[in-house]
Amino acid sequence: MTEQNKALRIDIVSDVVCPWCIVGYRQLQAAIDNTGIKTDIHWHPFELNPDMPAEGQNMQEHIAEKYGSSAEESKSNRERLTEVGAELGFKFDFSEDMRMVNTFDAHQLIHWAETQQRANDLKQALFIAHFSDHKTISDHQTLAEIAQSVGLDRAEALQVLADQRYASDVRERQGHWIKQGIQGVPAVVFDSKYLVSGAQGTEQFERCLTDVVAQQKQA
Repeated sequence: MTEQNKALRIDIVSDVVCPWCIVGYRQLQAAIDNTGIKTDIHWHPFELNPDMPAEGQNMQEHIAEKYGSSAEESKSNRERLTEVGAELGFKFDFSEDMRMVNTFDAHQLIHWAETQQRANDLKQALFIAHFSDHKTISDHQTLAEIAQSVGLDRAEALQVLADQRYASDVRERQGHWIKQGIQGVPAVVFDSKYLVSGAQGTEQFERCLTDVVAQQKQA
């Protein structure tokens, strides 16, 4: 493969219960489609709530406690997300009983899926399961079913979760990005050099893509 045709590496640090992470990804994907630039996307784990218990917490209670948001502010933010998501073809179906859950096991499953070139498929399925379908993505049976839905072996998925074989790998990768200064997500790194934080919009991602490719050609 010549340098000119080489895919642009993009590293995305995110959590599957982060609504702006799926918004940012959809914006990025639209930018990739619009520019036609070849990309090689790699997902990396980040836990918004590493201390969240297995049973989780009511979403609205959690947001109020963590961010100090009022009920009105929280409602307004959910409405904004729903509109932005719809524009990008993603369905946010927020409800009063929606829960924030621990995502460490989900990240382990994504790590496993990466070994079978299914990380992106599983990541997207987890976003949909949590935000659109109200599934509990901390539950092992649910996680295994989602894995199966994207072509992964259900029994092996359950075994991966049971023996926690990728726990140390996930913690190591989380630690790496924290050491790089990542404190919030989504964090998108182009060509292992250029960081874009947050869901910046399709046009901004288009500019980032074209600028990085232009710099690569000049190097």
